[in-house]
Amino acid sequence: MAHAAHRSGEGPSLKFSALSVFFQGLRGNRDWPAQWRSPAPKSAYDAIIVGAGGHGLATAYYMAKEHGMRNIAVLDKGWLGGGNTGRNTTIVRSNYLWEESARIYEHAMRLWQDLSHELNYNVMYSPRGVMMLAHNHHDVQVFKRHVHANRLAGIDNEWLTAEEAKAFCPLLNIGRDIRYPVIGAALQRRGGTARHDAVAWGYARGADRYGVDIIENCEVVGIRRDAGGAVAGVETTRGFIATRRIGVVAAGHTSVVMAMAGVRMPLESYPLQALVSEPVKPMLNCVVMSNTVHAYMSQSDKGELVIGAGTDAYTSYSQTGGLHITLQTLDAICELFPAVRRMRMLRNWGGIVDVTPDRSPIIGKTPTPGLFVNCGWGTGGFKATPGSGHVFAHTVATGEPHPIAAPFTLDRFRTGRLIDEAAAAAVAH
Repeated sequence: MAHAAHRSGEGPSLKFSALSVFFQGLRGNRDWPAQWRSPAPKSAYDAIIVGAGGHGLATAYYMAKEHGMRNIAVLDKGWLGGGNTGRNTTIVRSNYLWEESARIYEHAMRLWQDLSHELNYNVMYSPRGVMMLAHNHHDVQVFKRHVHANRLAGIDNEWLTAEEAKAFCPLLNIGRDIRYPVIGAALQRRGGTARHDAVAWGYARGADRYGVDIIENCEVVGIRRDAGGAVAGVETTRGFIATRRIGVVAAGHTSVVMAMAGVRMPLESYPLQALVSEPVKPMLNCVVMSNTVHAYMSQSDKGELVIGAGTDAYTSYSQTGGLHITLQTLDAICELFPAVRRMRMLRNWGGIVDVTPDRSPIIGKTPTPGLFVNCGWGTGGFKATPGSGHVFAHTVATGEPHPIAAPFTLDRFRTGRLIDEAAAAAVAH
């Protein structure tokens, strides 16, 4: 992604449209402006967001757009979108069990539907349907419970028989002679996928347009506090930057950053693996997930089969993961989709997911004045990106939780008001 210098507060002025694409094509596509600036850090900001992934960039965008804050910086130790945002499997859905979870994921889903227009950037949102397979009596009970709970909350979700699941996804094997035969499925038709890189780039472009400084290769190595214990700024590899408001959105490394301010987080970080196949012509028209055997698959616009595995059994900051996890996932995929058995896998990778005891996120204030945190999304962070950024922006800008985010406080682990979403996460962790 190209960068160039612009005066502070001036983002790229050219809007994407059919006409702009046409005229730029006539000029050989040589005159496109930079998508966002690469400024040097200022000595002070009104607020700093730590982490230039989708959630962090969305937070800065909504702080600028909806709360009028312009003197904001987003810092990242690497490159924009180079963490979990660029390492996930791009699934979007809102069929979570508890009202609190369903509310925030549905908030995100509603923002997804018009996000390309909102950002003037094609995030390639595709509501192709997300189908979650049931393989035993327990699965049937759990998913039917989800279907009924979602309908009561006004969220679409429906139960399918095995034959109906096969009709919706012809590639699926519903034979009774496999280890985990398909006996039904829950389907959210509005669910689907979006392009992870485009989401990060779109929010970066939008935030930059409002004057937000996005500073890459600027690692936070310390959080400075004043005599009263409130945050005073961050120590970085590019010097000290003063601020009175810090929002930490660092995914798997949240515990590391928060420890710099003396805040201990109820998080464990695990490697989560995914892989993609060689590209083929369209053959899979939806997203299919299986919690029991832990495997899920969709097809990208380039034709690659995008396959997700489960978390490793041990905590780690590794971005590789164990080979046996991938092999177990491919065994399941080959049984559920025999047509893919002879396909070659091109590459695999790992991300670092931060998991809370109740498998729900933490969004809100911390015991340190001026320090806010958005973390603990586990394997469900990407799908929440616009909703997460929207509610966290409200929290950082106003100092008070957004009503949708209010149940997800850090304090719930002291009071016991947990939001247990281990089953709805569709991940065996």
